[in-house]
Amino acid sequence: MKVTPLVLLALGIANAAVSATQESPAQSRIVVKGLKAKAEILVDQWGVPHIYASSSADAFFLQGWNAARDRLWQIDMWRRSGLGELAAVLGEKYVAKDRAARLFSYRGDMRKEWAAYGPEARRSAEAFVAGINAYVAAAKADAKLMPPEFRLAGYEPAFWKTDDVVRVRNHTIAFNVRLQVGRAQMVCKDGSTNQFLPAIAPSWKPIVPEGLDFCSIPRNVLDQYSLARAPVTFPEKPAIGAEGQHEGVRLAEGQESVIQGSNNWVIGPSKSATGRPILANDPHYFESVPSPFYIAHLSAPGLNIIGSGDPALPGILTGHNESIAIGMTIFWIAQEDLYVYETDPQNPNRYRYRDGWEPMRVEHEAVAVRGGPRREVELKFTRHGPVVMEDPKLHRAYAVRATWLDTGGAFLVGSMRYQRAKNVEEVAAALKHWGDPGINHVVADTSGKIGWFPAGLTPIRPNTDGLLPLPGDGRYEWSGYLDRDLLPSEVNPSRGYIATANNMNLSKDYPYTERPISFFWIDNARFGRITEVLEGLPKVSLHDAERLQNEYVTVPGRRLVRLLGTITTPDRQLAELVQWLAAWDANANATSAQAALYEVWLSRHLIPGVFAKAAGSLPAGLRVIASDLHTLHIVDLLEHPNGRLGERPQQARDELMLSTLTAAFEETKVLLGPDRSTWQWGKLATVLFEHQLSPRANPAERAQMNVGPAPKSGDVNVVGMAEYDPKTFRTIGGASFRMVLDVGGWDNSVAVNNPGQSGDWTSPHYRDLFPLWISGQYFPLLYSRSAIEQATTQRITLIPGAGK
Repeated sequence: MKVTPLVLLALGIANAAVSATQESPAQSRIVVKGLKAKAEILVDQWGVPHIYASSSADAFFLQGWNAARDRLWQIDMWRRSGLGELAAVLGEKYVAKDRAARLFSYRGDMRKEWAAYGPEARRSAEAFVAGINAYVAAAKADAKLMPPEFRLAGYEPAFWKTDDVVRVRNHTIAFNVRLQVGRAQMVCKDGSTNQFLPAIAPSWKPIVPEGLDFCSIPRNVLDQYSLARAPVTFPEKPAIGAEGQHEGVRLAEGQESVIQGSNNWVIGPSKSATGRPILANDPHYFESVPSPFYIAHLSAPGLNIIGSGDPALPGILTGHNESIAIGMTIFWIAQEDLYVYETDPQNPNRYRYRDGWEPMRVEHEAVAVRGGPRREVELKFTRHGPVVMEDPKLHRAYAVRATWLDTGGAFLVGSMRYQRAKNVEEVAAALKHWGDPGINHVVADTSGKIGWFPAGLTPIRPNTDGLLPLPGDGRYEWSGYLDRDLLPSEVNPSRGYIATANNMNLSKDYPYTERPISFFWIDNARFGRITEVLEGLPKVSLHDAERLQNEYVTVPGRRLVRLLGTITTPDRQLAELVQWLAAWDANANATSAQAALYEVWLSRHLIPGVFAKAAGSLPAGLRVIASDLHTLHIVDLLEHPNGRLGERPQQARDELMLSTLTAAFEETKVLLGPDRSTWQWGKLATVLFEHQLSPRANPAERAQMNVGPAPKSGDVNVVGMAEYDPKTFRTIGGASFRMVLDVGGWDNSVAVNNPGQSGDWTSPHYRDLFPLWISGQYFPLLYSRSAIEQATTQRITLIPGAGK
């Protein structure tokens, strides 16, 4: 595809912040120590680096070097917060977080660890890390190369070690122990495991372990687990030593409520308007600036990959090479258990195991502290994992066992095995070694095959099910991991497409009683709408996929307003309001007046009202998860009321819906004014990307760092997912990165990465993609050298320098 202004207009990029231009690209020539041969990076007008090297080693080297060029502070924080090295640069208040992170870092055999990711993984990571270090060395020597974040943060970046890539584990996506603790609180309160929410699927009666006092489990038992994984926050001024101490670490607003999900689908040739497979993917994550994703293109002999990944990791996670395309969503494997121990009253560092006492492994480490002496921290481990709490009065200890702490469990590093795959079968073979997290992989190849391959370390629990905490005395052990060949899969289905959206997608004939994977899944709201749209199209085009990724029809909303329209009331004003809302098209667009009322009603009134009647024993943490991820189960109860709502379920349901709607109407009038014709959902729902360091910036610099605010369509239940905090209606999670791939017609593919590719707010690529993203548009994800050359705005020639 020739890239010209007319082509860009045809692709819907007329309003892009970066205009189409035929001007000669900016040229630069840089000597880089550690590079083996001359190479080039062509940066296109959307900030995507296309790396051309004479060897794979140099390609990965330059991927690391370029990641540091664009995102050095972000990846430095990824490493420091993962290894527990924050206090060294940020002060004493971060010692506790450093200790927590060290509890959850990998401590096993590094030789076996690297072998788990394939023969090329360590070599590629060595080159990637060497590239990062080459840029760090250059930035330390030349202040002009140092990103501005380090000035505000008050420190310089660190050099990496290759093992850092796999030692960091606390950035994973998992939360099963949080669910277990919430369920334990329910059992303690009412003795029942027959809970309404979060829903258990497939149908299953939870196994209650014997001899465990659920009421003795502290509500804050997972504080260290949460602290290890919490984002870092920054006060207005850095805290040095013990003076000026601050709340250096906290859970971000909405952190507990945003559960990372995603959408992906792949269309086979028979249903594709192009006659070739089409693959679409939009991973959901916390909204942040810079984006949690980074797009790169690596080209070398035997390697030609492009797509999105974590900027701190080598390779590509979701994207394509010359032959295959791959997309990801979370597949909810229950990969964690909380173990509860009886400790020895005479020696709290021993715990009962089978017929005796087993010693904990106790380690002491020194934590460097900026402006003060090093602090020694004590870390304890049982045979199952890190000890997260001890209760000396009750002689109890608690530890987390997690697949992501085991060999081969490094976050997303399993992707290194499929970078060079040539067909669907080779991807499937590579995924047999995938570790963490659980992922729905949808795949297509240029021969026309499509497939679905969920993968991840799946614990075998012979006498339990992963739903509740367990005694750590040896009676409830894992007996290894499920063979990957025993996980479900699908290739070339007759329906012509495959879609996943974190929903319960085990087939009816999957033997889940024999091989349980999980009993927690996100409901079918997004998946149902995706399949509804795909089924309704005789052929699916690239533009159809783009529109679907940015669609805001809410399936729960459609059902709720339909149900509301059947309820009668003698109150004329209320009856008119009911009919007004019932006439809504269920599109949660930012310009919709009815969407504004619906979202206020749903999030602030109806769901809390249902919980008060039907799920009174549900702990606060589970209420957040249930309201966000299991809205359809709440709708099911309202459509088919039962005794959970009271002695007269239908009457109670009607009264609940009308009373909460009345309250929501009054609140919306306060929020948006009395005239419904002026209401818009986007006047309440906004998106604002605030940089972590913006509290330390002056007003002018803060205006450069933060992106937005802007009106935002959607909610947590729509395909174009935009989860918001119901206290503020501010968007806190969604799809920063989206792509639609034309498999085999690669230059027709499109993507967007919000708000831009660079992490440097002085760069033109810091926020240039925000206008595209907020309006549901894309840029061409160019692959052929000829097309890339025409879109290049910066040509970086890299020359090997002396030394390493």
